[in-house]
Amino acid sequence: MLRPANPPRRELSELASRFAREVRGEVTGITLSGITLATADLRAGEAFVAIRGVNRHGAEFSATAAEKGAVAIITDDDGADIAQPAGLPVIIVDDPRAVLGALSAWVYGTGAGEPLPLLFATTGTNGKTSVSHLLEGILDQLGVVTGLSSTAERHIAGEVIVSRLTTPEASEMHALLALMRERDVEAVAVEVSAQALSRHRVDGIRFDVAGFTNLSHDHLDDYADMQEYFEAKLPLFRPDRATRGVVCLDSPNGAIVVERAEVPVVTVGTPSIAADPDAAARADWVVAIDDERASGTTFTMSGPAGTLTTTVPVIGPHMAANAALAIVMLLEGGYEWHRIAAALDRDGGILAHLPGRTQLVSGDTGPVVFVDFGHSPDAFEKTLAAVRRVTPGKVLMLFGADGDRDASKRFDMARTAVEGSDILVVTDHHPRFEDPDSIRATLVAGARAARPDAEIHEFSPPEAAIVAAVGLVGEGDSILWAGPGHQDYRDIRGVRTPYSARELARRALRAAGWPVPDSHWPVPYSDED
Repeated sequence: MLRPANPPRRELSELASRFAREVRGEVTGITLSGITLATADLRAGEAFVAIRGVNRHGAEFSATAAEKGAVAIITDDDGADIAQPAGLPVIIVDDPRAVLGALSAWVYGTGAGEPLPLLFATTGTNGKTSVSHLLEGILDQLGVVTGLSSTAERHIAGEVIVSRLTTPEASEMHALLALMRERDVEAVAVEVSAQALSRHRVDGIRFDVAGFTNLSHDHLDDYADMQEYFEAKLPLFRPDRATRGVVCLDSPNGAIVVERAEVPVVTVGTPSIAADPDAAARADWVVAIDDERASGTTFTMSGPAGTLTTTVPVIGPHMAANAALAIVMLLEGGYEWHRIAAALDRDGGILAHLPGRTQLVSGDTGPVVFVDFGHSPDAFEKTLAAVRRVTPGKVLMLFGADGDRDASKRFDMARTAVEGSDILVVTDHHPRFEDPDSIRATLVAGARAARPDAEIHEFSPPEAAIVAAVGLVGEGDSILWAGPGHQDYRDIRGVRTPYSARELARRALRAAGWPVPDSHWPVPYSDED
């Protein structure tokens, strides 16, 4: 957990008077310097918030918290009884998770009305990470000191930290904002998942601009149905969560977000890829695709402030739509149109690194290989179509599915993958505690049901699958390896095993005699691994 170098000093008695329903023990004369959910992250002088988990109550770790220097336990009634033997003051609240955002905002001074960087939030099924990194990239081009919190990484004024959750827990999020403020960060791009809103991870934060990308089949392991999943995202467009909104109209739910938003909203549309081209064409900002190449997509966006033609350094009209959404969010955040246009013109386009988002990992000759993080049917469909448009030869799709996650989307993933490719290779992804053979069998069955005559292969593990895939294609062909993206591990029975799809792809190309660019994977990965 990242924290400010000069942590706050708050009186525990004031915290108790503001938030406690009941206090056990003496709180007078005690100061605290932070708040955390995890004893592994706890530092002396902080309060430990004990929440009931699936299998155990966090209060069971109160003795550990006391040994590490915690000054208090914040928990519910059940937790209070468990925590009392640890000998620390216990502050009782009805729902510790629900109050965690407000607690953290008060502790770190990061609530609404406090001096903070400009805050941008992006939600949606696909594109959240891309928009967040595009926001940061353009801000960097404007000379702005930036912060970022995405599925892939956290950035603080140039420092890069690998992420653990798409959106951190509220205590970590507020500590991160306090650290960014301390380092003079001027603007922050935050990826906000539906789970982050449902589980109170962004409580206590009011974003200056909230963006919506799209909605498609995903996360039905967390939500009962697509309507409940959609409803989980809508609170981001309330006045207590955001000041303004920017909504993409390319998916049908965009229009519903506009209708139900409780803040002023500006719209963006890309008619060539929209479910309703006419609705997209009536957006405030309209995006037209000019050119698609393996190295990037050129587009023109037109709206109230003017017209701009630029290039985003990844393939696909959906990435141009993401870039336009980011640009309009910056406009709504107060950055001037002429300043943005001048920076992009000066630099020959958008300069942004999108880790694992249709990332080109191959060299100048041989099959073109893209590694992508997409793991939903909609992401497969859009990315395969983009790859197809820049490929003169065959398109090979290589993918697997997450274990212990939304299994209801596996059939549609397999159908979309086989329908959009010439050759399909099914392999493993994160099996977690599921049987990987069973996951692959489901995917293969789904693909064969959709296209009985298709060329379908099954290889395990992924190290063998990418070698086989490279052997099935040649010059002028493309491979899309979907799923692993930027990740540097595989989750196998709860163990995070070092793994890089980017490096494995480069190794397979090199072994086949094709040139590859230098590897920048940070984890040692030798040929003997």
